[in-house]
Amino acid sequence: MRKGICTFAAIGLLAVGGLSACGKDNGGSTGTTPEKKAKIGVILPDSASSVRWETADRPFLKAAFDAAGVDSDIQNAQGDKTQFQTIADQMIASGVTVLVIVNLDSGTGAAVLAKAKAAGIGTIDYDRLTLNGGADYYVSFDNTAVGKLQGEGLVKCLTDAGAKNPKIAQLNGSPTDNNATLFKAGAESVLQPKYDAKEYTKVADQAVPDWDNAQAGTIFEQMMTKQKNKIDGVLAANDGLGNAAITVLKRANLNGKVPVTGQDATVQGLQNILAGDQCMTVYKAVKQEADGAAKLALALAKNESVSGTVMVKDSQSGKDVPSILLVPKPIYKDSVKDVITDGFVKKEDVCKGDFAKLCADNGIS
Repeated sequence: MRKGICTFAAIGLLAVGGLSACGKDNGGSTGTTPEKKAKIGVILPDSASSVRWETADRPFLKAAFDAAGVDSDIQNAQGDKTQFQTIADQMIASGVTVLVIVNLDSGTGAAVLAKAKAAGIGTIDYDRLTLNGGADYYVSFDNTAVGKLQGEGLVKCLTDAGAKNPKIAQLNGSPTDNNATLFKAGAESVLQPKYDAKEYTKVADQAVPDWDNAQAGTIFEQMMTKQKNKIDGVLAANDGLGNAAITVLKRANLNGKVPVTGQDATVQGLQNILAGDQCMTVYKAVKQEADGAAKLALALAKNESVSGTVMVKDSQSGKDVPSILLVPKPIYKDSVKDVITDGFVKKEDVCKGDFAKLCADNGIS
């Protein structure tokens, strides 16, 4: 039984599906002893699939650990699985008491988690669940809900545009990322009934390896060629993939005429929305996610139990993982200002140059 209580109410975390009581250890690592000073290691995945990892997650995580007076080591594997494992080995050897990872794939992530647990180090999956990894905790957003918001967003924008029997292309995230599977499931919970009723026609459906934006552009261009440019809506899993599609649409003079979804509320994504080239994005308040991971890491390091968790089932191991799930928010042109007001992005970054007037026109002052 872990001793003590760590509550998340103070940081505004919104768990989905109810609350679990503080109780027994979930069978994972025991963290540090009172005599050993806590040190948190964090491995981020890359900086190419989304700018959020370096512009949001890193500074928010560091600020949370600094505020708690805890040493931290935050590194980025830059999409290299070998480097991911090397960083983990170095952190374990350096004496981290808790290891927080965003896996590049579940196989690599599970190997790293196993090494950490064998060394008595507490483990947390951050943003992505490592399938069959057995992390002590998982912190993320409700990723099925993210996909559902994308599906609903695409329907809304197609309806607003008066589209009749639109042809839909689905540009999904990496097949090695469990989140991408959840995003797709959430989106199709909205879109599949439309396909079944013959209201919409799905003409393309493809995953983008490693969330690679350049590959996404090539894939979408091939979709457009095959359909002779007759694509009426694009379900893109994040802003990077969405921008890749928009770049192709621009070459065909179809940008702004074909709704495109996104995720992450990046500066580029928000600018695309203001310009009318992107239909919507999904905003995930990364500061809440980072604060949640920091609170969990500190509790784990101190052998404290945690309240406010829900159980998420690992689809491979069948085991439940104590988790904190946060609530995502859809962003359309009239709510871009909310992301700026929240401090997630800076006005001067979004509203520079040609976007200054678009910002003013949409209540961003």
